[in-house]
Amino acid sequence: MFTLLPSLLGFFFWFASPAPLSGTAIQWQEAKLFDLPTETDPVVTNLIEDYLDRLEAKGYDRQRQGIWFQSEWAYLAHNQEAVAISAASLTKIATSLAVINRWGPEHRFETRFYSTGPVVAGVLQGDLIIQGGFDPLFVWEEAIAVGNALNRQGIKQIRGNLVITGNFAMNFKTDPQIAGALFQQALQAQRWSPLIKKQYANLPAGTPKPDVTLEGQVLTQAQLPAEAQPLLRRQSLSLAQIVKQMNIYSNNDIAEILAQSLGGAAVVAQEASRLAKIAPGEIQLKNGSGLAVENRLSPRAVTQLYQALQGLLKPQGLTLADLFPVMGRNHKGTLEWRALPPGLIVKTGTLNQVSALAGIIPTQERGIVWFTVINGGPHFDRLRAEQDRLLQRLAEHWHILATDLNPGPTDQVSLGSPDRTLIP
Repeated sequence: MFTLLPSLLGFFFWFASPAPLSGTAIQWQEAKLFDLPTETDPVVTNLIEDYLDRLEAKGYDRQRQGIWFQSEWAYLAHNQEAVAISAASLTKIATSLAVINRWGPEHRFETRFYSTGPVVAGVLQGDLIIQGGFDPLFVWEEAIAVGNALNRQGIKQIRGNLVITGNFAMNFKTDPQIAGALFQQALQAQRWSPLIKKQYANLPAGTPKPDVTLEGQVLTQAQLPAEAQPLLRRQSLSLAQIVKQMNIYSNNDIAEILAQSLGGAAVVAQEASRLAKIAPGEIQLKNGSGLAVENRLSPRAVTQLYQALQGLLKPQGLTLADLFPVMGRNHKGTLEWRALPPGLIVKTGTLNQVSALAGIIPTQERGIVWFTVINGGPHFDRLRAEQDRLLQRLAEHWHILATDLNPGPTDQVSLGSPDRTLIP
């Protein structure tokens, strides 16, 4: 069973005082925009106008409200559609696109373990080395699985040090000293905190409790030593599963580790801009998570990100529902308290002065309707309520066709499974 406690979520709120943007946009390649006609729908026009009027009546500036609605063959409604505005965690759509394009949905990050001495009578006569490989979901359950694998190899004690190299994060902690100390704690069941015991309780009945003691210290090292001998490899969940969990919980730490696996936010922005053919100036990213007011996207650019990602997924037999939360299917995370119609595939975004919602609506009359709503202003709870009301009214007008609400393969994750531990 997969569990993410609130303290580990890196959740989607960031309460910062509003400030003017000082960053400059990276120069993206010229974009080729889609040439679609505008189709008038009086009901939709009235609903969007009513939505903007209601926000104005509550004191929100109409010019800070970005809106984009588009069917597969026509533009339907818009407001400030080409203006790059603070988009909060809608940034994670760009990160999702860039990492899926680079690694593929079935990619698994590997954390590798090495030794610098033989095992004699249960004692590793040397160091245990962890070579990180950008696994963003190496958490307690994963460390327990590795500890049990070490026990199965006859290792009960490490005479040397625990050495961290590469890009290793433990429980979303990327500082190697902290990550190494957490891993060391997971190896000894007698040192478990109540939190570790709670996570262990989610593992299958009969899962062993590891017992590996470390005599040395936690150290860091830039390179793998030449004398290191491979012990085992721990594969991550599939990238599609990782991205789905990131988007369900809007987990900032996962997003940042994935962005770093590509080379950072600048690479994410460049790749997303190229793949989605986004116009210059409509995408500006400071990080891969959205945890900064400097992260800006235009409403139509958000939809272009979704469309490009759908194009990548289709040949793999996947859909956007495999990477993003579905209302009525994914009951935890950012959709837990929303009043949206079942079947919508969405991504939320929240900052102190931003509340955003974007995704697709499957309808009878229009087929797939893509939408982006980015609201600027305080009191995100009020803005969410207005977003939910608008989407409910539009769904009633278009007669929503809910997608399959049964859990899919990327919804079902098994942290701590011994099957992903490989012996060289």
